[in-house]
Amino acid sequence: MLQSKSFLKRTKKGNAIKVVQEHYLRDDIWCSVECCKLCLQTGPVLSTSAMLTAQIPRPHYIVPDTNVFMNQIDIIEHPALHDVIIMQTVYEEIRHLSLPIYNRLRALINDQKKRFYVFSNEHHRETYIQRLKDESPNDRNDRAIRSAVKWYSTHLKKITNKENHIEVVLLTDDVGNRTKAQEEGLSAFSVREYVEGMTDTPELVDILGNSSNVEGDKKVPYEEHLTTSQITNGIKNGTLHQGTLNISMHNYLEGSILSNVNGADTQIMILGRPCLNRAIQGDVVAVQLLPKSEWLRTPTAVVVEEEEEANVNADLKEDGEPKEQNDELESEVIESSQPTGKIVGIIKRNWRPYCGFISKKSVKSSATSTFSENVLVVPMDRRIPYIYIRTRQAQNLMGQRILVSIDAWPKNSTYPQGHYVRALGAAGDKSTETEVLLLEHDVPFQEFASQVLNGLPVEGEAWRVTEEHLSGRADLRHLNICSIDPPGCTDIDDALHVRPLPNGNYEVGVHIADVTHFVKPFTSLDEEAANRGTTVYLVNKRIDMLPELLGSNLCSLRCNVDRLAFSCIWELTSDAEIVNVNFTKSVISSKASLTYEEAQILIDDTRKQDDLTKGIRILNQLAKKLHKKRIDRGAITLASPEVRFQLDFDSQDPVDVEMKELRETNALVEEFMLLANVSVAEKIYSKFPASSLLRRHPPPTSTKLKELSNAIKPLNFSIEFETSRALAESLDRAVLSDDPYFNKLLRILTTRCMMQAVYFCSGTLQFQDFRHYGLAAGIYTHFTSPIRRYSDVIVHRLLDAAINPDKNYGQELVDINKMQKLSDGNLYSIFL
Repeated sequence: MLQSKSFLKRTKKGNAIKVVQEHYLRDDIWCSVECCKLCLQTGPVLSTSAMLTAQIPRPHYIVPDTNVFMNQIDIIEHPALHDVIIMQTVYEEIRHLSLPIYNRLRALINDQKKRFYVFSNEHHRETYIQRLKDESPNDRNDRAIRSAVKWYSTHLKKITNKENHIEVVLLTDDVGNRTKAQEEGLSAFSVREYVEGMTDTPELVDILGNSSNVEGDKKVPYEEHLTTSQITNGIKNGTLHQGTLNISMHNYLEGSILSNVNGADTQIMILGRPCLNRAIQGDVVAVQLLPKSEWLRTPTAVVVEEEEEANVNADLKEDGEPKEQNDELESEVIESSQPTGKIVGIIKRNWRPYCGFISKKSVKSSATSTFSENVLVVPMDRRIPYIYIRTRQAQNLMGQRILVSIDAWPKNSTYPQGHYVRALGAAGDKSTETEVLLLEHDVPFQEFASQVLNGLPVEGEAWRVTEEHLSGRADLRHLNICSIDPPGCTDIDDALHVRPLPNGNYEVGVHIADVTHFVKPFTSLDEEAANRGTTVYLVNKRIDMLPELLGSNLCSLRCNVDRLAFSCIWELTSDAEIVNVNFTKSVISSKASLTYEEAQILIDDTRKQDDLTKGIRILNQLAKKLHKKRIDRGAITLASPEVRFQLDFDSQDPVDVEMKELRETNALVEEFMLLANVSVAEKIYSKFPASSLLRRHPPPTSTKLKELSNAIKPLNFSIEFETSRALAESLDRAVLSDDPYFNKLLRILTTRCMMQAVYFCSGTLQFQDFRHYGLAAGIYTHFTSPIRRYSDVIVHRLLDAAINPDKNYGQELVDINKMQKLSDGNLYSIFL
C-alpha cells in the first residue's frame, strides 16, 4: 500500500518546485511476540514471561511514550524492567531530540536480556495514521502511539486465551494523552503510578526524575533566562556572546567562556553565583558583558567565599539547610583588564549523570526511617554544584559513592534538583573508585555486546592470513620488519623496516595494523568502536576500543606471524630527504617485537652485526636527522613528565611509581610515526580536499604566555611566541647554569599554556589554518594507531579510497557535515 503527498517548495533561487513524498505501508511487519503464530516472524524478541506488578498482576508489555524515555531513562534502564515495545514514532523522536538518550536506548535494544523491540508502526498498514487538519505534530504522534497500542491489544487477544492473555500498558506522564488512552479503553499509567506498583523494587521510587523535589528558597537568587528568540537576536546583533562554560577546578563559582570581543578571541570571566545563573560546566551559554567599570584588573581574579570546613559539607548549616555564600570579589590590580559578564540564557544543557556522595549534615532521618527526605549530594567533580535529591535510602547510602542525575534548576533554588540513579559501592574501594573515574570521564567500559562480538572472524584465534588475503596486497613478509614498544605492550599498532637501495638511498617503511579489514563501516563493531573513540589506559588495566581478539591478537603486529598491514614506504636519502612515498595494503611478518630498552641495547652493542640490528641503527641515524629538520622548522620540545607504576603481582595494586626513562629508541619511533602522519595527511588531502579528517594545533593565546614571560623577566629571560620557532628558540636560551631543572620546569609551564590540538574537517577551514603549531607541520593527521584511536580508522578508509580511485567507498567519506561531527567528538552521530 502506498501513501503519497505532494507540496510546493521554494528553492534558494526563489523558484517553486513540486515535491512528492511516497510512504510505503506493509502488512507483514511482525509483532515479535514469542507465542504468535499469525506473524511470519524470525527470532521473536518479546517473551511470554512479561512484566508483572502488584498493580497489574497479569503479564503485560510496556509501551513508553517519548517523554518517558527523555525524562525517566534511568527507570527504563533498571534491570527490573523488560519486555518493552518501542514505537517507531518514539524512536525517531528521541533520535532527533537527544543523541545521548538515543545512544542509551540503542544499548537497551541491543541487550538481549532486556527484550526491547522496535515496532515499525509508521510503516504498518493497520497502525499508520495521517495528521489531521490543525493537529499539532505532538498530538499526531501521541495518537499514533495510541493507535499502535490498540492494535497490539487486539492482536494479543487473537493469539492468546484468557488463561495466558498478555496485556499492553501505555506509560505516559502526559495527563491528556493518558486520559484519551483510557477513554479509548487502553491500559495507561503514569510512570510514578506504575513504579509504585513494583513493590519488589522499592528503590525505583527514588530513581524517578522529579523537578519539584525541594521548596524554593526564601531568597530568589537568580534572574530569569532570556527566551530562545531573545538569545538568537542578541547573538546576531552582537549584544550577547555565545560560548561553552568552563568552570575553574579550584572554585565552582568562577567560570569563563572564550568569545570574540573587539575583534579578538578573549576569555570572558563569569564570577559568582548570580552571574553564573544556574549554568553548569560544559553548558553552551549566552553571556552579556558587564560595564567596563566592572571588568577585572587582572586575568586571574577569583571569587572569595567564606572559609569552608575541611569536610566538603561547609555549605550546610547545622540544621542541614544550605547557607548563603559570600560572592564578593577580590582582585589584584595590574595594568591590564579582562572582560567580565553574566549568563542570561542557556543555549544547550550539557547535563550528564554525576558521581558523588551524600552530605552527612543534610541527612535528618534515623536508620529505621522509611520516609523520603531531601538531601544534598556532593559531586566528585569539584566544578559541579551540590545537587538536591529526594530519597528514602539516605542512611543506607551514607559512606557510598552514588550516581545521580539533574532534572531541573528552578530560579528559586540555590542548587539544582535531581534524582538518585544507583549506588556504586563503598567509598575508598578500588573497584568503586575506578568506576567513578570512568563514569566521570564518560568512558564506556561495559563488556562488548554479543552483536558486536558476532562481527569478529568466526575462526577466532585460529584465523590466519590466506592466499586470498594477498589479492591486492604487497607481500612484504621477506623484509626485516620489527616493532618497538613499551614493555608489556600487546596492542602493537606499528612496525618498521629499512633496507639500502642500489643508488645509495634507503627504503624505509612504516607498517600499521590494517584494522579496517576487520572493522567494516556501519557494522555493530564499527559503531561500538566509534562510540568508545579511543582505548583508555588506567594504572592497572586497559579499557579497549576494540575487542581483545582484534586489539591484542589478529590486528596486533606480533612477531613471527603473518599480519595484514597498511604500509607507508618512502625512499629517503642519507640526509633523510624524501625522494618519493608509496602507500599500499600489505602482508607482513615481523621478525622481532622489541621493547625500547631491548632496541637500545641492540644499537649500543657493537658486537651485534645482524641485518635486523644494522637496520635499527640506520633508522636511528635517519630519525636523528628528521628530528633536526623538525627543530629547524620551529618544532617545540616541551616537557611532559611521564610516570610508570609498579604493580603488585597478585593484587595488581600500585606499590611504587617511577619516572619513565626516555631513550633514543623512543625518539626513533616517534619521528617515523610523525613522518607517516604528515605523508598520509598530504595524500588524503590531495584526493579529498573538502572532507579529509586532519589534526591541527592552534597557536597559544597571548595572555598566559605573557604572564609566564613576565614571571621570568627578573631572571633576564623572556618568551617570544609570534611563531613556534621563536618560542622554541626563546626556551632554548632560558638556561640557568646553577639550576639544571629550571629549563625543564619552564617547558612544563609552557606546555600548560598551549592550546589543545583538535581534529577538524579540511573543508571547514582555510589551508593556512591547518598548521600544527607544536610540530611545525603545515598539515597533519592521525594514521598510526588504529587499534586504539577511531580517528585513525577513518583516516585508513580515506587513504584506501585515495590510492584506489576505482574502488567504491561510502558517501560518508565525502560528507563534510558528518566528517565535521566526527572531528568535533560526536563520533556516534555519523551513523544517524
